[in-house]
Amino acid sequence: MNPAVSVKKLTKIFNGFTAVDSVSFETQKGEIYGFLGANGAGKTTVIRILCGLLEPSSGRAIVAGYDAAKEPEKVKQRLGYMPQKSALYGALTVAENMEFYSGLYGMEENRIKQRIHEVSVQTELQNMLNNPVSALPGGIRQRVSLACAIMHEPEIVFLDEPTAGVDPMLRRRFWEIIDGLSEKGTTVFVTTHYMDEVEHCHRAALMNNGRIIKEGPITEIKKSTFKKPVFEVETENITKAYNVLGKYREKIGEISMHGAKLHIIPSAGPAAAVRIIRSILKKHGVSAGKITGAEPTMEDVFVKVVREG
Repeated sequence: MNPAVSVKKLTKIFNGFTAVDSVSFETQKGEIYGFLGANGAGKTTVIRILCGLLEPSSGRAIVAGYDAAKEPEKVKQRLGYMPQKSALYGALTVAENMEFYSGLYGMEENRIKQRIHEVSVQTELQNMLNNPVSALPGGIRQRVSLACAIMHEPEIVFLDEPTAGVDPMLRRRFWEIIDGLSEKGTTVFVTTHYMDEVEHCHRAALMNNGRIIKEGPITEIKKSTFKKPVFEVETENITKAYNVLGKYREKIGEISMHGAKLHIIPSAGPAAAVRIIRSILKKHGVSAGKITGAEPTMEDVFVKVVREG
């Protein structure tokens, strides 16, 4: 089966600055593929090349069977694109925005009306179709952007930071919609800097400074990154515990906050690491509860891989 997206040694240079540095990967039909990294890592530049909006300096990108640089119009007809910054028209209603973007793809009027109904139900916008977009909260506007991107039933949907600035409950609903698209065979390509969202993806690539530093199925990425267990530390004062342990990183290992708990990637063996953590916290008057092994998160992966790199 031909991949939905195939990228080989893709490079983009702006005025001597290498924004994307020899990137290669493939995504399959119906797959949710996460493209991860901090702001400025090169994620958006890659998406713009794949959507036919930027020409690469070198390398090749095949999207839905077409060369994104040589046949950008054919590529654009087969994909949906939700940009990081909203491209909606605030003065228009939700339905009018959906109709406008459908018209850009040459859809017939009867089909547009049918799709407005289908997509509004799919994205839970059916009760807001007559609302001006400017009057909607940010999380709902993001959902309208997604609705506009999938009106023409694209083979591949590119979502660039789709949940940026969206509250946790709306983020969760957004990902339920993405899961639904994948189940129906749509390939979903997502960029995000929210590491917890990566758990929804089938496979992912971690980018840093324009390069892919880790790529593959989520479970395989975690397994190949961590040879030692990750510890989860409970404490009554997480901020103080984090600041105290942070002074001993060379002795302890990498430390990050996860809600009301700390995650520690130890540099010592498991038993020794627990003893050292408890000893340091006790010395500084911080009470520690349970210290247990934990499933590493993609944030743990990213921190470890970037630091090692």
